Amino acid sequence: MPVRIAGSVSSISESGNLVTDITAAKLDGAPRDDRVTVRCDDHETHGIFDVGHEQPAMTLIALIGASDCLEMEIVGDSARIMLGVSVGQKVEVSW
Repeated sequence: MPVRIAGSVSSISESGNLVTDITAAKLDGAPRDDRVTVRCDDHETHGIFDVGHEQPAMTLIALIGASDCLEMEIVGDSARIMLGVSVGQKVEVSW
């Protein structure tokens, strides 16, 4: 049975990550691999990573950040600037 969690961008971190209102607790039991799709605006990524990830620069990833919430990050750059997404934009996690 497919699962879908809806949320939105609640703030922007100092590094430009898009911090959502989807908590780590809401994602308990969610797979962390490419079965998970995270969408925000017209942007999509697969998988959920930890803070210590080793993904290549300029890659869009979703991770559980220091906020203990799902965040979207452009590795080595500002997701806010690169994606043009602001607070209030809808986010959807599905698997």
